[in-house]
Amino acid sequence: MANPLNKKYLLIFFITALATVGATLLLINIFEKKQEANLYPSVFKPVGDKETDPKVWGENFPFEYDSFLKTETNEGPTQFGGSDNYQKLEKYPQLIKLFAGYPFSKDYREERGHYWAITDVKNTLRVNDKTPNTCISCKSSQVLVDVEKMGTENFYKAMFKDVGAHYDKGIGCLDCHDPKTMALRVQRPAFIEAMQRRGIDVTKATREQMRSYVCGQCHVEYYFKGDGKYLTFPWDKGLSVDSIEAYYEEYGFKDWDHETSGAPMIKMQHPEFETWSTGIHAKSGVSCVDCHMPYERVGSLKVTNHWIKSPLRNINNACQTCHKWSEEELAGRVKTIQDRVYETMVKSENAILDAINAIKAAKDAGATDEQLKEARKLHRRAQLRWDFVAAENSMGFHSPQETLKTLGNAIDYARLSQLAAEKLMKNVAVK
Repeated sequence: MANPLNKKYLLIFFITALATVGATLLLINIFEKKQEANLYPSVFKPVGDKETDPKVWGENFPFEYDSFLKTETNEGPTQFGGSDNYQKLEKYPQLIKLFAGYPFSKDYREERGHYWAITDVKNTLRVNDKTPNTCISCKSSQVLVDVEKMGTENFYKAMFKDVGAHYDKGIGCLDCHDPKTMALRVQRPAFIEAMQRRGIDVTKATREQMRSYVCGQCHVEYYFKGDGKYLTFPWDKGLSVDSIEAYYEEYGFKDWDHETSGAPMIKMQHPEFETWSTGIHAKSGVSCVDCHMPYERVGSLKVTNHWIKSPLRNINNACQTCHKWSEEELAGRVKTIQDRVYETMVKSENAILDAINAIKAAKDAGATDEQLKEARKLHRRAQLRWDFVAAENSMGFHSPQETLKTLGNAIDYARLSQLAAEKLMKNVAVK
């Protein structure tokens, strides 16, 4: 008869052996995964200093390249944005009156993903034979090659029809990465120059700062300075809308005279970097890439998703890394912020339209340019602030408090403009 004690020892032996084998296999798997991650890419093919084709870079980084190609995808609209290239003037006809006399009253489409940047700028009705080459500055990696070849000033002075219109490559790897080290870098002259004027040396930026700087090269407010149409960021006095306005006032800049009110106007571009910089995420050290290009796991690898898009399309990776609430809760918070901003933005639009109509009525009644000067100045101030929000691609989410303050001031200036014009009407009627 077998000894029960021997059976017990035999069972312990087999359990121990199985556990040892299991632990060994687990350690081997972990080691292999770490090695796989450390060796990615396994074979590095040199990339030329001026290589503008993302496909060539993708031979070294196939996962990043595959996700980058998805920027071609139209996922349809989000509540206030998305990648559907619809005509905003049809959906929001009030824009035609707000931009009267400016090309944005003729064509104003929702922007698509980075893949489409070069295509969309070529196709817009805002471009013609007199368009300076400056307008292509952020739409193609080829810009970096030609700026070096032609010189910055000559690049801007050229005509779009002669240079940029012939590009066939859009935004790509060269725009953000050093082809030798793959490190993030900024090369656009306007960003570097603007930061230098603010006393910031971008070459000393941390990697986390660079994860926003590479976006800040293009997602900004800008203007074409002087006869040479030199691309310039109006940041000398700061990044807030009030500081930008003060810069333009000192310089005496205008984009156009409003066709209806006659006010000297400024068209805001897409001040995402400026708006983000005043928000809680920027102050907490959260970069643009953290939310719009979050890390993801591909097997054993941790890679940056290069499908650049709204975090609302990827709440799990973009938001829940830091915020431990459900996707429904987080999406609801964003919706609340954006709904309130949109409601206030519409109120500011209505106030500005009332001011435009009042100025026109006063002018038609005989008010002089000198008499209308104050009302027009207030119209300019109001619309500059409204457009700072309307042109920015987050419907206020990048900085909710600052955005609502900006819109509140826009409403105030618009109503003051309206009152000034209506007061003129009374004076004209008395005379």
